[in-house]
Amino acid sequence: MSTDTDVAAPAHRSWPPALPPEPTYVDDRLNHWAEANPDGEAMSYLGRTWTWSQLHDRVHRAAGGLRELGIARGDVVGFLDKNHPACVEISMAAGSIGAANAIINWRMAGDEVDYVVNDSGARILFVGAELLPTIEAIRDRLPHVEKIITVTPDGAEGDEYEAFLAASTPCDDGPDVVEDDVCLVLYSSGTTGHPKGVMLTHRNMVSHTVFSHDGWAFPEGSKSMVAMPLFHVGGSSYVLFGIHDGVPSVMTREPDAGSLAGAILAGATCTFLVPAVLAQVLQAGPDAIKLFGALRVYTYGAAPMPPPLLRAAMAAWPGTDFMQVYGLTEVSGVATHLLPEDHRNAEADGHPERLLSAGRAIPGCEVRIVEPGSLGELPTGEAGEIWLRTPQLMKGYLNKPEATAEVITEDGWFRTGDIGHLDADGYLFVSDRLKDMIISGGENIYSPEVERVLSEHPAVLEVAIVGVPDEKWGESVKAFVALKEGVEVTGEDLIEWTRERLAHYKCPKSVDVVPALPRNPTGKVLKRELRAPYWEGRDRQV
Repeated sequence: MSTDTDVAAPAHRSWPPALPPEPTYVDDRLNHWAEANPDGEAMSYLGRTWTWSQLHDRVHRAAGGLRELGIARGDVVGFLDKNHPACVEISMAAGSIGAANAIINWRMAGDEVDYVVNDSGARILFVGAELLPTIEAIRDRLPHVEKIITVTPDGAEGDEYEAFLAASTPCDDGPDVVEDDVCLVLYSSGTTGHPKGVMLTHRNMVSHTVFSHDGWAFPEGSKSMVAMPLFHVGGSSYVLFGIHDGVPSVMTREPDAGSLAGAILAGATCTFLVPAVLAQVLQAGPDAIKLFGALRVYTYGAAPMPPPLLRAAMAAWPGTDFMQVYGLTEVSGVATHLLPEDHRNAEADGHPERLLSAGRAIPGCEVRIVEPGSLGELPTGEAGEIWLRTPQLMKGYLNKPEATAEVITEDGWFRTGDIGHLDADGYLFVSDRLKDMIISGGENIYSPEVERVLSEHPAVLEVAIVGVPDEKWGESVKAFVALKEGVEVTGEDLIEWTRERLAHYKCPKSVDVVPALPRNPTGKVLKRELRAPYWEGRDRQV
């Protein structure tokens, strides 16, 4: 890996800042900004701020410390904590010497953490102090872990991670590291069984940063708010945008309302969050709406955006650029995007339906729609499985060659398991998960279509559609609905609402009103939890 040692610090900063050649490794841009703008702000977190030269020093001290602990090319370390800059430092440090950081979902229970740590083969484990009891309870089940280093949120005296950095000798990037070395392992939530470790390489992560850069070109004076969990690709990929462009990042420990508001007050102007956050803000009243109006760019993804919510957000924040992204962990994050100009111009261009789309493929990414049974490519407008081909595609699932072969074809196409179609201009419309498709009486029903109609009801806050057993039709449509505060509506009223707007076979046969829908930490609705009680004890689950 190369550093741009010949780049002198400019007398003044112009905008956009002069960028070096495209990076090859995940830490190339950090190395550049440490030379080009050493005293500029790089990252802030819970009242602490680091310059580019300080962040560079910390990463290279961490790399030296890992080497002193015997970590070498091909090894894995693990990180278990809520969002913390130390996680980014360890990812870059490990990558710089050819190793990988396995970032563990901190909301997992002990048995789940046990599985992930052992599956990853992590030899060194960095653990947030408040999560240390989880590790201590399973310590005797982690035979590969040679050392545990605790990390505190404030880095105060006694912080083992800070002591680890202070005692380490900085080291240069490994001369034997290649682009296809794995630098990051993220565990996908999956639909059944244990999570799978997605192996992402330098080539994957750098390609993603470069190819999905459109729409994330930060305006002058920008600060990037990093609020998505780093164990999610939306966090670990997004944090690289600020580093790529030399823009300061404000990291929150969690994506809660208080932390997000604090980051905006600290100057954050651009972010990536799930749609559920927008709903909470719009419900929080005029003060919250006004505060979030300071965001210049709001990118959303990881879950569908109900059309009424999107329209309300665009009306509330007319000065904000909205961008939707669609992708998966297996392709390092973003595969398609609906750019700000698409949001602004969809109505005027006569294509309001495009606000429901996931946009078009980013540079370097190919999209194909395939019939799941015959594997033949389908024509424009017909729904089938979405396949992607891109240099962002993972190296594979860790320790699972059979699972890798099931989703990656011999000619490099990734089978997403999502259903969708392309329009004549290449806009992708994502309909459902292949496994979540409801087949009732031989008719295919795509739950997002039903969800979209129900979400238009003035009383509905959020909705999820699942298939449940039906002795006559095989499956029938069931709705789970959370209502807006202070309103009431019956299930029969909601069914009648859909019957007025959809073919009857698509409409829910029953509706359960619930306080809130179950979600995973990235905001995705856990439909399997809603579906599970109805399929218990049966030979099939859909």
